Amino acid sequence: MSQESSNYNKLNKQEAFVILNKGTEAPHTGKYEKSTDEGTYICKQCNAALYKSADKFDSHCGWPSFDDEIEGAIIHKPDADGRRTEILCANCGGHLGHVFHGENYTKKDTRHCVNSLSLNFKPIVETLIISSKTSDTAIFAGGCFWGMEYYLNNVKGVKSTQVGYIGGHTDNPTYADVCNHTSGHIEAVEVVFDPSKTDFETICKVFFEIHDPGQLNRQGPDIGEQYKSAIFYFNEDQKNISLKLIEDLKSRDYSVVTELIKTSKFWPAESNHQDYYDRNGNKPYCHFYKRKF
Repeated sequence: MSQESSNYNKLNKQEAFVILNKGTEAPHTGKYEKSTDEGTYICKQCNAALYKSADKFDSHCGWPSFDDEIEGAIIHKPDADGRRTEILCANCGGHLGHVFHGENYTKKDTRHCVNSLSLNFKPIVETLIISSKTSDTAIFAGGCFWGMEYYLNNVKGVKSTQVGYIGGHTDNPTYADVCNHTSGHIEAVEVVFDPSKTDFETICKVFFEIHDPGQLNRQGPDIGEQYKSAIFYFNEDQKNISLKLIEDLKSRDYSVVTELIKTSKFWPAESNHQDYYDRNGNKPYCHFYKRKF
């Protein structure tokens, strides 16, 4: 196995031996074997959340032990030796260790025996800071903003949406300025969501599923640079999540020309463009939903 994504964390020699080459660290040498701190254990290679501290227990086996996993975070795979079951990060495929049953350590009768070298740790303080946020924002562009808003506004956890213009070189652009290509702006949708009910990745997946990211500077019958496919990211997390999803789509032979652009001033569009389809009782003519993930 090799580090196929440039967005993964760089591994040192020992970490690569375990995570990429399915090695095992020496018993009683890992930094997390005896750890009792509250928080979340994440993948050393890709930062995906794997285990909660509440599910960690001391099995005295020499490695960190967990009797449960975060839903969907772990892949269980028969080991090459034909006797054991290997566990891997579901996001990046990195080797974590092995899982065992029937040892009666806890009521769940399960022991994930994990290498400390496969893990990083997020203390509960960081988790509380993240969960205390009542709203977060994302900005997407993918053709006519009427159709984009129609679908994004109906995603569970989205608090509000508004259509507008972004990425240009003038202040207070109008719809006419954008259509006449005099301001350099792109039609986009600003999405405000509740991070306790959804997250950027979920909404970003919907974004890719409601338009064709393989069309350059157009979407269906709408042609022009103002209709380009783009994600205007607010931070490195949004950028890295977007890159991960793009790589996922490309690996399954989807064409993707979506641009990732650092967010800039977003100018709300005129009131007659807001909630266009909901107000007019129609449905989008150039956007439709197609499951891709």
